[in-house]
Amino acid sequence: MKRLRLFRPDRRRHGFSRSGLIAGLAMAGLVTALVLWDDGSRTPSSPPTLQQSTPNQAPPPQTPGAETAFQQHLDKVWITGEGVVVRVLPDDEKGSRHQRFILRLPLGQTLLIAHNIDVAPRIPDLKNGDSVRYYGEYVWNKKGGLVHWTHRKSAAVSAGWLERDGVRYE
Repeated sequence: MKRLRLFRPDRRRHGFSRSGLIAGLAMAGLVTALVLWDDGSRTPSSPPTLQQSTPNQAPPPQTPGAETAFQQHLDKVWITGEGVVVRVLPDDEKGSRHQRFILRLPLGQTLLIAHNIDVAPRIPDLKNGDSVRYYGEYVWNKKGGLVHWTHRKSAAVSAGWLERDGVRYE
């Protein structure tokens, strides 16, 4: 009768080595540690890659400002801030419709806001000189960058918003 062997020390047949197994276990441990690591910036139930914003609640304070994101050429990071409208642009009608305008930030940088008006309400009667707060995803460009995803949470992204005169548009 043939004896059943649960572990075969012949590594060549199975395609792994002890050093590869150890490296794999070390990597799994590192990934587990990163997932479980809590720096206090999120609740235990929130995913580590998303920042959550709820109505009438400020976004997490650790978000970088647009000036930092621009200087460091950051891309696809969530930022918050406030600026003054210096130019109202025509709506972008290609694909999803977007209300577009340019803000001047306190340190002089300009920032394009692209607000999806198929998902969120438009800011009515927006004009030069209006102060607008924002929370959305920053995309770097040489003109100062743009912020989009300024609307309620979808399956793909966190919730962003715009705010003027205490009214939030999300």
